[in-house]
Amino acid sequence: MSVAKTPARASARTAPLIRPAAKAAPVAKTPRKRAAAPSRAGTSLKDGPDATALLRADHRHVATLFGGIAASRSAAKKRALVAEVCLALSVHAQVEEEILYPAATLALAEKDLVPEARVEHAILKELVGQIQDREPVGEMFDARVKVLSEYVKHHVREEEDEIFPRLRRAAGLDLADLGARIAARQAELLATPALREAPVRPASPGLAKL
Repeated sequence: MSVAKTPARASARTAPLIRPAAKAAPVAKTPRKRAAAPSRAGTSLKDGPDATALLRADHRHVATLFGGIAASRSAAKKRALVAEVCLALSVHAQVEEEILYPAATLALAEKDLVPEARVEHAILKELVGQIQDREPVGEMFDARVKVLSEYVKHHVREEEDEIFPRLRRAAGLDLADLGARIAARQAELLATPALREAPVRPASPGLAKL
């Protein structure tokens, strides 16, 4: 009679034939680049201030000149400051009329703003003509300077509160390009000797006699 053989017990657990795959190291996520914030509508990225910032700086400069005139006790210093403020106002008005106002006429829905600003410019030129190339003495001279200063403040408020904010919101208007053109034209005008020498004469003979 044959005896059935008992299989020998394995001394050690047999290792599995297929080993589980090792876990892959976590891949670092590349941070997603944020899309650049869109620039203000209608403005290109150019060096230098945009048109409204450039003209605001002109406004502050003229206000400083008027402050110097009011505080001056020297006729020579007052004469120099008056000449400077007259030149600054003349150049400022010319670049606005040549460059800013035509662009604003096309861009703004409110069609009355630019014509009103042009009328105010005409009045400012009348007032400038009353103090330009005159001796800075006497109560009437000081009164003319004071009236011009106050009227400039009024005009500045109108531009900065009514026109400039609308220009900054206007679609398709490149204020940076306008600023570059205004700056170039200002430099051209200031380099013209004839502009410094030629007085701004008031259009109204009646005002000139005041």
